[in-house]
Amino acid sequence: MKSIKTIALALTIITASSCKDKTNNKTSESVSEEKIEIKKEKDMNVLFVLTSHDKLGDTGEKTGFWVEEFANPYYTLLDKGVKITIATPNGGAAPIDPRSDSPDAATDATKRYDNDEETKALIANTHKLSNMNADDFDAVFYPGGHGPLWDLANDEISIALIEKFNSQDKPVAFVCHAPAALKGVKGTDGEPLVKGKKVTGFTNSEEDAVGLTDVVPFLVEDMLNENGGIYSKKEDWAAYAIKDGNLITGQNPASSELVAEKLLESLK
Repeated sequence: MKSIKTIALALTIITASSCKDKTNNKTSESVSEEKIEIKKEKDMNVLFVLTSHDKLGDTGEKTGFWVEEFANPYYTLLDKGVKITIATPNGGAAPIDPRSDSPDAATDATKRYDNDEETKALIANTHKLSNMNADDFDAVFYPGGHGPLWDLANDEISIALIEKFNSQDKPVAFVCHAPAALKGVKGTDGEPLVKGKKVTGFTNSEEDAVGLTDVVPFLVEDMLNENGGIYSKKEDWAAYAIKDGNLITGQNPASSELVAEKLLESLK
């Protein structure tokens, strides 16, 4: 009988110990999951930089940012829990290229934007770029449109911001005409950031197709080549994006989603 009691006591101790281990494991797993969730939230904070320029050279027409190139990446990242801050050189309302807001340029993303009053309000009240600090973000993304050729290409604050993101080895992403913002950007070695890197951007033939070769201050393809970039492209209007290190570039509006996906992958 004494042996039976001893065995029963031993089984009770083993069972209690097992339950304690399971409780500790669950607690450990819970803490681990909490840390992962905190890291996920911390690591998904992206700055979107839009143009403030709205004049298409001397044509008398308007320009700005291209809606699809903002909307597709914006919703792709937003739907994955990314916190997005929108800034422009001048702050306030970011101008929209009228052609990108036409029925011919409509996509699922632009239609979603058209019905999204909250996001429209953000576009109408962007932060001023000079108030942004790369330390507060995990990546930066520049949508295109012809506007950046005039302002972001020469904006010292934008140039310094991209250089800081790059020095911190954070993703810097651009699509279509937005690689124009890389024109004066230097890498940590003092050479043009794009030098020796695989890049793409709006092609000379695409610019010719929209009839603006003689209107724009420079051609994106030519500038990237002149700065030493290893430029490549697909046929006009085909979706194409390249990631080389922390630099991500896309060829045209159709490439917006590819750029967003590469940026999202870089944040994981």
